[in-house]
Amino acid sequence: MAKKRSSRTQLRWLGALLLLALIAGLAGWWHLRHWQPERRAYPVQGVEIGAVDGEVDWRAIKAIGGDFAYLDASASAFARDPTFARNLEEARAAKLQVGAVHRYDPCQPAERQAANFVTVVPRDATLLPPVVELELLAENCPVKVGDAKVESELMTFVNEVETHTGKAVMLKLSASFEKRYHIALTIDRNLWLARDRYQPDYAGRPWTLWTANSALENEAGSGDLRWVVVQP
Repeated sequence: MAKKRSSRTQLRWLGALLLLALIAGLAGWWHLRHWQPERRAYPVQGVEIGAVDGEVDWRAIKAIGGDFAYLDASASAFARDPTFARNLEEARAAKLQVGAVHRYDPCQPAERQAANFVTVVPRDATLLPPVVELELLAENCPVKVGDAKVESELMTFVNEVETHTGKAVMLKLSASFEKRYHIALTIDRNLWLARDRYQPDYAGRPWTLWTANSALENEAGSGDLRWVVVQP
């Protein structure tokens, strides 16, 4: 009998511990979903927005502390974000600074990708510095692309976009791309890194922009927001 009571007691304690762990996990998940870095630490904050985010209330983004918006504009050699022009107009109407992002594809020639970007993004001195998002790797390209080719083609793209915009490109660098190609150490441009909640350090040098919460839940959009801060 004593052994049975002891077993039941242990099971109750185990159940209580599992419940507490579940509650703690849910509380942590809720906190992250609604977390924004403190304004005192990061005075300038904003978002990255594209067609994947659905309808956006730009005035609501401004109300929750958005100072700027980077808009997905183009990808690879032919793809274009259908919401770019509308988002550009509406973000500006809400008094946000605006910039454009190109999702780079190492499988496609740099000249074609640059031509795609400059067709979508106007030559406008009021735009923020252009951003090239580096996430896709060359491993799955139909034709083999070596590491040296990835770097040289990327520099061609950077040079052509900088000629068009008159501003230095920013590298939006994923951890996987940096681990594979070590671009942060070979191309001297400002960096945009990503890591939920905790500051990223995978580039080996300081960042300028940080996606601090890739899934911020709030009333500003139909989906989650990619919330970004500027290094003070």
